[in-house]
Amino acid sequence: MEYKKQKLLFICLGNICRSPAAEAVMKKMVADAGREDEFFIDSAGIGDWHVGQLPDSRMRQRGARRGYTLDSHARQICADDFSRFDKLLVMDNDNYRIVTSKAPTEEARAKVEMLTDYLKDHKNVSVVPDPYYGGTADFDYALDLIEDACSNLLNA
Repeated sequence: MEYKKQKLLFICLGNICRSPAAEAVMKKMVADAGREDEFFIDSAGIGDWHVGQLPDSRMRQRGARRGYTLDSHARQICADDFSRFDKLLVMDNDNYRIVTSKAPTEEARAKVEMLTDYLKDHKNVSVVPDPYYGGTADFDYALDLIEDACSNLLNA
């Protein structure tokens, strides 16, 4: 059976913590389900501060403990992303406001969603907080939320 690939772009501020973690989590969940042929998954940041860099070493370490490989290189969101992807999944309200303001059309704007809309186990959480200035527990909490959301996104 031929599938139209579902193209997902995860977006955070700098593309070194939350969005590359979501990319890695989703890729592993898709692979574990044997559904790689159904998805194209990427991540990007709003800003250009970290373009070309690997994800934050703390997120790589915390992710590796859960079996994830965070090896993508940071890139900045571009205008083409609105036409190339089916869903642009952002981590917090600022991300949402900025990304929707960059959307070239109403149709493109409608593709922008909060990743937390897919949470089931953390129902009262509205954002994936940026762990960058926090400690180990903050990175683990971000991963908990990302795993919850990605699991439900895959089922959707």
